[in-house]
Amino acid sequence: MTGPAPPPPRDLDALRERLRAFAAARDWDQFHSPKNLAMALIGEAAEVVEHFQWLTEEQSRALPPDKKAEVAAELADVLLYLVRLADKLDVDLAAAAAAKMQRNEAKYPAQQVRGSARKYTEY
Repeated sequence: MTGPAPPPPRDLDALRERLRAFAAARDWDQFHSPKNLAMALIGEAAEVVEHFQWLTEEQSRALPPDKKAEVAAELADVLLYLVRLADKLDVDLAAAAAAKMQRNEAKYPAQQVRGSARKYTEY
């Protein structure tokens, strides 16, 4: 019998630690190579895409609650595999994301690209 669910982790470090414990309790660390985790990550990302395949732009923005819940579960899978992969590669995701945002801000100056989908090499 299980008790109440623990509160969700509110930061990436807590999530990483919970994933480590989850994998260790099941002896799954042996399967969590970067290659396997990357493959699982892309498989889960494809499951997200399946929910939007063949929808119009408007339909994709207005998912019914049951479909939105399904997408949320798939997005959670993507996040879990991403955090686990980053852990195995000793990548600080928050720091990597902050550095990437800084590079993107330099590559895509708001005053130059506002309202345009052009790639930075096109302006």
